[in-house]
Parts: sequence; C-alpha cells; structure tokens
Amino acid sequence: MTSTPDTPSTPRVRAGSATPVRPVRPLASAPSGWTVAARPVGGPAPAMLLREYLVDVADRYYRLHEGRDSTPEEIEQALAEMPSDDLAPPHGVFLLAHHDGEPAGCVGLRLLDDARTAELKRVYVRPAKRGLGGGAALLAAVEAAASGLGAARIVLDTRLDLVEARGLYARHGYREVPAFTDGPYAEVWMAKELG
Repeated sequence: MTSTPDTPSTPRVRAGSATPVRPVRPLASAPSGWTVAARPVGGPAPAMLLREYLVDVADRYYRLHEGRDSTPEEIEQALAEMPSDDLAPPHGVFLLAHHDGEPAGCVGLRLLDDARTAELKRVYVRPAKRGLGGGAALLAAVEAAASGLGAARIVLDTRLDLVEARGLYARHGYREVPAFTDGPYAEVWMAKELG
C-alpha cells in the first residue's frame, strides 16, 4: 500500500520536546510471516524501501497525468527535496517490516506541532508482498508507536488514485476529515483517534 509523497506545505514537527520514544517490538499478533520493528531511517534497507516507495507513487502519478513513468532524475530530486530525517526519535519513528525475514515494507510517523497528533508517512509494501497482511501489520505497529510518543490521533493525506491505500486506511478505522495540508499530491485527508 502506498501513501503520497510529502509536499513542502506539510505541517512541521514540533520542536523542543524531549518526549521519550518507546521501542516498537515485533507484533505478537502480526499476520503470519510478518515482523515490524523500529529502524534508523538512514540504514540500507530503509533507504532501499523509501526509494521503491517514491518510485511507486511517482510512477502511478505520472502514468495517470502524463502517460509516462518517472525518470531517475525526478526520483533523485524528490528524495533530495523530501528527506525522511524527521521520521526519527525523539519526534518520530520509522518502522521496517520483514516478511519471512526479507525487507518487505515500511511506514513513518512524525509528531506535529500540537504533540497530540502524529502524521502517517510513506506507507509502503513491496508489490510482491501485497495482499499478505503487511499493510495491517504496519498500521498496527505504527499506531502502537504513536501511542508510545504520546499521540492521541493519527492523520494522513493521500491521493485519489491510491485506492488500495485508502481502502486499507478505511478498513482500519481511518475516516475522511477536512483538509489539513495543501499541495499537488494531497487530495484526501484521513484521521484516526487512538484508543
């Protein structure tokens, strides 16, 4: 499943807090073969999955609007313009999913200025692993991580053409809300109150 790339107008992470981040342990109730755990966003497997995520969402966008795939130069530019550095403690987390021991998906989360709201970013499951429960495992783990950061609500923005992602979010309790970001890639906004 995918989410949309960040836009320059996306809200910023709150500054100056020392909120401790509890480690995310592999889920006991994760679907068969899946484990999800926090990893440094700059590691080799996270970097590989973040690049795959960006190629996936960019290709889908360009195919729909321009009838072509993204170019390597466009991907490099987007990676430079939209770093994932804020998906790290103490104000965020990056989770890596493995399926049968192989890196298979990722999700990021960052606290917003109010510190009670976290924003879901870069939800991705490799195409060959889709339909096996990875999206559900990632959402369960990221919701636990958000609670550990003190968040009471998770928000996200996505695109209309990412129907699989929107379906996943809806199945897991995310509901459409009024727009809270703007930009060319934000077309649908969703939120979920945490337990």
